[in-house]
Amino acid sequence: MFFIVKFYIVRTIRLVLNTYFFKSLGLFFLMDIVFSKEIKKHIKAGYPILALESTILAHGMPFPENYAFAKRVEKNCRKKGVAPATIAVINGRFHVGLNQMELKRVCQSKNILKLSKRDLPFALSEKQSGATTVSATIWIAYKAGLLVFSTGGIGGVHRVLDNNLDISQDLVSLSETPVITVSSGAKSILDLPKTVESLEALGIPVVGYKTSFFPAFYTSSSGIKVPNTIKTAKQASLLFLNHLKVGLKSSLLIVNPIPKKKEIPKKEIDILVNDSLSEAIENNIKGKNLTPFLLKKIVQKTDGRSLSANIALAESNIDVGAKIARQLYKRDNLSSNTFRNIV
Repeated sequence: MFFIVKFYIVRTIRLVLNTYFFKSLGLFFLMDIVFSKEIKKHIKAGYPILALESTILAHGMPFPENYAFAKRVEKNCRKKGVAPATIAVINGRFHVGLNQMELKRVCQSKNILKLSKRDLPFALSEKQSGATTVSATIWIAYKAGLLVFSTGGIGGVHRVLDNNLDISQDLVSLSETPVITVSSGAKSILDLPKTVESLEALGIPVVGYKTSFFPAFYTSSSGIKVPNTIKTAKQASLLFLNHLKVGLKSSLLIVNPIPKKKEIPKKEIDILVNDSLSEAIENNIKGKNLTPFLLKKIVQKTDGRSLSANIALAESNIDVGAKIARQLYKRDNLSSNTFRNIV
């Protein structure tokens, strides 16, 4: 009888411990992150940090323009007292903040993979090196305790959806990762009305920064109205704190239009996108290879004007993101409790 009772007691304890263990994996396993010296310093001091993606460098711009852009925007962040945390995976380790050698490798190497959120475990297991997309970057940023992220444009629903169900992981990741994301809307190569509808369906708040319309990446307006607008970085930071107070788990997507002087007319871009899409279909290019292919084709068809526009909108978003980061770190009392990795 004693042994029967002992058996059931031991089995019950094991079940309880196993249940607790599997439900609490996030508490027991902290992501192994390599922080640069600059980011470590800012985390310890509670100074502002801005997360930046690396796919825009490795797969969105050619070398050496991408390297010059990266150095320039990082320098501008530092002038504002904000540490630029460019995120990438190098030899299977997640890096938050890159030194100059690492930054140049991401910009120059032809073997840098394009890594979305779902690819991260494989990159870790196989010690791969890759540039992180929006979905992967905001996840690593969130696990590192960073609150603000700037990019060029998010991914979304592709125009060829009727023939091929191509929807970016960015949308799902934005719906479950509570950080501020600053972008010039979604990329012009996408089906923007469906993308905006998807953002709404996934419960991702969209806020126009000094605009009442959803930007169309190369073009300042898609013609699609956004429900809420703000005019200052201070308003953005206060809105995000309220976003967290009510328990929302999604990103707060702040859309900032491309500077007017650099925009390309919507009619022109639509023609170029449709032509490039036809070429992609003919060459059976799809999945994660489609966006880099289309962006490259559009650069060629515009004689580099689209690259200039891409750089201008990304710089503008990083400038806005840095201002928001400064405001947020001034007024939030989350800083000491937010970081999910101890430096």
